[in-house]
Parts: sequence; structure tokens; C-alpha cells
Amino acid sequence: MLPEQTLADLAAELERAHADRTVLPRITARYPEATVEDSYAVQGLWRDRRIAAGRRLVGRKIGLTSKAMQAATGISEPDYGVMFDDTVWENGAVVPFDEFSNVRIEVELAFLLKAPLKGPRCTVFDVLRATEYVVPALEILNSHLELEGRTIVDTIADNAAYGGLVLGGTPVAPDAVDLRWISALLYRNETIEETGVAAGVLNHPATGVAWLAGKLHQHGTGLQAGELVLAGSFTRPMWVSRGDSVLCDYGTMGTISCSFR
Repeated sequence: MLPEQTLADLAAELERAHADRTVLPRITARYPEATVEDSYAVQGLWRDRRIAAGRRLVGRKIGLTSKAMQAATGISEPDYGVMFDDTVWENGAVVPFDEFSNVRIEVELAFLLKAPLKGPRCTVFDVLRATEYVVPALEILNSHLELEGRTIVDTIADNAAYGGLVLGGTPVAPDAVDLRWISALLYRNETIEETGVAAGVLNHPATGVAWLAGKLHQHGTGLQAGELVLAGSFTRPMWVSRGDSVLCDYGTMGTISCSFR
């Protein structure tokens, strides 16, 4: 692994970039020897700094779980990040564009857990039993590292490019609908830009949550009751500019809207 001081310096750099809304050179351009474990260590140090500053962890996000997202990023394996209480917006929110270095939107389902989930052999059925409800969510991606040429090491260290989320639509019990067939139409300024079906996330969106429980087990932890888990996008990321309005129609699960000012 990289030296502990280097890991701490990278976490501090990312924290400053978050505060200043700036974009840094890729970690792998400066430290080509950096590993996935290095990147999760950087993310963990950054997470701890945020918690020490008074933020509350409310859940986790899973990224790069669909072929659409893997093709869009050139990265072929999932990753995860953490979500804090000050990054969640309600349906219809006006989201401040200046909160981010850059803005892209992803279409997801979020799982609210009523029971803990732990690896190493967590299954889709374990996830469904532990879930109180599933609800539509839009993830706001925000990158503090340059996008060109990035690897999974860069993405993980940057908290899996998580910026925020908007919750909306209709919560449903996990057994009330076949989650594989939840579809979505993503609009920007009244024009459909992306469409997708939730089965694009590892064949079933709960598979991503099971993967996360296994990955967290490797890191000595697990998912807790009350956590919200973003299962991964089933569309490509959509770029958003200041002044844009966004609407996502999930059919029987309702709609989410927001705008960026």
C-alpha cells in the first residue's frame, strides 16, 4: 500500500477539492502503483474527516453495476461509497448547482434496510428479507478527480463520484413488484435523454446490495438497519448544466423531479 502519510494527504486534498468545487489530477497519474485497497483507505479517511466535522452517515451507494455504466466509464467492476445526511434532497427540490464541481444524473432504486446485512455469503433473498421498502432515486454524480483516463482506483478514492441524491416516487415493499422490470424514462428539459430497466443492474438490483454486503465484510463491517443503499444506475450518466430541469418517470413507481440553479 501507499505510505500512510500519502493516503492522509490524498484524503485532505479531496476534502479541499470538495470545499472549493475544484477538480484534481488523477491519483493514478501521480501514483501509478496505487491499489484498490489504497483507494478505499483514502475514502475511509475522507469519510472519517466528514463525520468528525459533524456529518451523519445515512447509507451507501454502489456504482458501476450495469453494463451501461461500465461502458460509459471504461471500468468493469463495481465500487461503493458513503452518503451523508447533508446530501439528500426531496422530490421537486431546487438543487444548488454551485454545490458541485460537475453534475451528472443516474437513475437508480434505493433500498431502505429494516435489518442488518452482513457477508460473506449474502444473497438476493437475504437482501429482500432485510428490506423495508424500495424507492426511486436519482443519484447526483460529482467528480473531484479528472475524468479522462481514470481507473477504479481514482473513482473509489473520490467516494465513487457520489455527490447527492434526490428521493421521490412511490415506495414499495420488495415483494410487491418484480424489481427487475422497473423501467425509467429520464428527461432533461422536457426531452428524453436516457431509458433503462432495473434488471440492467447485475440482472436484479438486489444483487448489487448483496455484493456490497460481501465487500463490506472484506473491510470488516456490514450494512445496518436504517441505512439507505443506492443499488446502482440502470442508465448511462446524463450531464446537467445550470438551469436544467430533470424528471424521471418510473411508471407505476411514480416520478422524481428536480432542477439545478
